[in-house]
Amino acid sequence: MTFERAIPIVVGVGDVKNASLKLEDAVEPMALMLEAIMLAIKDTNSSPTAVADLQLKIDSLDIVATWTWPYPDLPGLLSKKLGITPRHQSCSPHGGNQPVKLFDEAARRISFRMSKLAVVTGGEALASLSVCAAAKKLPPPGWTKLDRNIDSVFSPTTRILEDSIGAIHSIGNPIHIYPLYENGFRAHRGQSISDNNQESARLYAAFAKVAERNHLAWNYGKPTETEESIGTITNKNRLICSPYPLLMNAFNTVNLASACLLTSTEYALELGIPESKWIYPLGGAGTSDSSNFWERPNFYTSPAISKSIDAGLKVCGLEKDQVDLFDFYSCFPIVPKLACQHLDLPMTGSTKPITLLGGLTSFGGAGNNYSMHALTEMVRQLRTGSSHTGLILANGGSVTSEHVVCLSARPRSNHIPYPDKNPLPNHLTDVSVPPLEKQAEGGATVE
Repeated sequence: MTFERAIPIVVGVGDVKNASLKLEDAVEPMALMLEAIMLAIKDTNSSPTAVADLQLKIDSLDIVATWTWPYPDLPGLLSKKLGITPRHQSCSPHGGNQPVKLFDEAARRISFRMSKLAVVTGGEALASLSVCAAAKKLPPPGWTKLDRNIDSVFSPTTRILEDSIGAIHSIGNPIHIYPLYENGFRAHRGQSISDNNQESARLYAAFAKVAERNHLAWNYGKPTETEESIGTITNKNRLICSPYPLLMNAFNTVNLASACLLTSTEYALELGIPESKWIYPLGGAGTSDSSNFWERPNFYTSPAISKSIDAGLKVCGLEKDQVDLFDFYSCFPIVPKLACQHLDLPMTGSTKPITLLGGLTSFGGAGNNYSMHALTEMVRQLRTGSSHTGLILANGGSVTSEHVVCLSARPRSNHIPYPDKNPLPNHLTDVSVPPLEKQAEGGATVE
């Protein structure tokens, strides 16, 4: 006996920003996530009575790992706050690819009728934690108690390097590897250092203008950075790692959370959620390059980015020209540049948006959760009817792990079910990598 696959849809999205930097306003990530989930439920346009009922019907809860506070069992704690006992609950590994990966997997479970109402959420409160640390108030008053002491604020960019060939040469953190790719990409294209800086500054200035209009952006209401201010090295905009000054780096010290609520078309009808709220996930794909940067084919392409985009489009039955909206992860300029290069899109001045949020510098890094905000914004923009289809590229690690998902105001064509699985392997193994000489002697050529 066969069963008919369900059609997954997004019916609610929610975003939260705690802009206060006062000690007394320090709210922990779990509380921000809870607020975002409640906003996503309310976003379904359900009545107050129906909202409470919807909350109790959640049977799947996926959480993007938070950098801010190492909860012992975040899914269990959040489920208790919601008053639910979901049959599926998980907390992801760390990685900026995780929001889109979890979203794709939640849609697939709904398609296979393994879930009826799913929540995917994540959030950070590194700004509040930093305020508390500066005031010597750790742990922050009222935050969830931990089984170990936290005496500092985690920084994803300055972690102690593990014992490796990278550590021998003091290279391996994201603030090293992304500039390595930018320099390789520049050299591969025969671009001058000056022209490269101008290109990156122009790209991020355009992103800053997008964030300027988004009230959820961390920089909203502040003076908008310009091409000149982004590209000029000053005491304030100091060089972090060549060629990137501070304003070309992700800004992670934010208080942001977001959530998506997914269900099926038939259950949405049963619940009375209007079709004006429905947005269709079409499918997704993702994979990873080697976690060791020295085991990459080169430093001017990313096989994981290229293959994830291509496979993502293919499983959705789309050509690139059919995509109206893009949001490319942008912790550093090189990621959207590589995506644009692969899709033959202009890196600046594109007629199609390549960010919906404004990037991790101007919108805010939001830890691993940036692309969850891209998902919520994509849903809002597709609901307006001005665009039909969007693609989100989420990136994690050091140009390492990628995941793509496509969404649309229209269902998949010809009633084709949601993809059965991720079409790509977890890790690419079919990539040719140059041999590595750990103890090099003799002459060398600088490429």
